[in-house]
Amino acid sequence: QVQLVESGGGLVQAGDSLRVSCAASRRTFSPYTMGWFRQTPGKEREFVAAITWFGDITSNADSVKGRFTISRENAKNTVYLQMNSLKPEDTAVYYCAARLENGIAKREEDFGSWGQGTQVTVSS
Repeated sequence: QVQLVESGGGLVQAGDSLRVSCAASRRTFSPYTMGWFRQTPGKEREFVAAITWFGDITSNADSVKGRFTISRENAKNTVYLQMNSLKPEDTAVYYCAARLENGIAKREEDFGSWGQGTQVTVSS
């Protein structure tokens, strides 16, 4: 298990950019695959993006391709989600997740550790 803490959420306008971060508590950050998911009230949590340990493989949901970028700094035990050209439909609680093995993944059940989430609200 690894403790994850998200930060950087907030209220922005449509078209703005925002970066959310996720800090992991364990000294050994490897070889975790990290992911971002999001959830709105009344809906299931959905996959947003994931990145492998070396950052050589990333995956984005179709709804965010070309707008969101996932990256990581292993020396800082931190993963980021850069969100550009935000839309009101991106409004959600964004969750960071860790998978205790390397290899890209997109399903909730593939990730064993979760943060508490950070709210991102995009106004029109």
